[in-house]
Amino acid sequence: MRGTEVGRLFPVVTAALVLALALALSACGSEEGVSGGGSVQGAESGERGRMDMQEAAARSDAMLDAVLGAIDPDVQWAHGPTTTRACGVTRRRAVMTVISADRRQTFLDRAEAFWRKSDYRIKAVNKDDVFPAVYAVTKAGFGVSVSFRGKGQAFLEADSPCVKESKVAPPATEPNGPAYEGVYPLPRPAVRSDFWSGKSGKSGKSGKSGEGS
Repeated sequence: MRGTEVGRLFPVVTAALVLALALALSACGSEEGVSGGGSVQGAESGERGRMDMQEAAARSDAMLDAVLGAIDPDVQWAHGPTTTRACGVTRRRAVMTVISADRRQTFLDRAEAFWRKSDYRIKAVNKDDVFPAVYAVTKAGFGVSVSFRGKGQAFLEADSPCVKESKVAPPATEPNGPAYEGVYPLPRPAVRSDFWSGKSGKSGKSGKSGEGS
């Protein structure tokens, strides 16, 4: 090959080598970004990607167990219907204890305080006199809420983020009252509580601490 031809070919070969090296380095960076995560948000997205609907439902149950356990005095509750959507699941519970209008905000305040203590982000608070509610979201993207609806009945819900599709079993937690299996809609509250069914300022008789409003 003559010298002039080699001279023309050398820049082309050099450019090709530089391009190949650049592509290799770019691929390494992309792989690290996907597998390494590099942030809490990335880690949470990976966790959600591995979780299926049954696992998400179980976590939702645990979250509802926890907030109901933080409500003092105890209230009687029953499982509501479980629903699934395109890639998520919702667990529900209905409170069967009568909560008077004077006690609704106290009920919400105790749920909100527990969620803040658990490092949930409070997404919205509805201060409506008749239908107040509080909505929160976890770092993993689960939405939880307590809301008052018809006849002053309190409902709790936990919505999962988008997860892998799977079958979903009924909740494993036993309600602390009648199960109302196969009954829908659930009955309105009928269980009386010295504290929750009374007026603000009236002391309860459950013997538990923290019964004041």
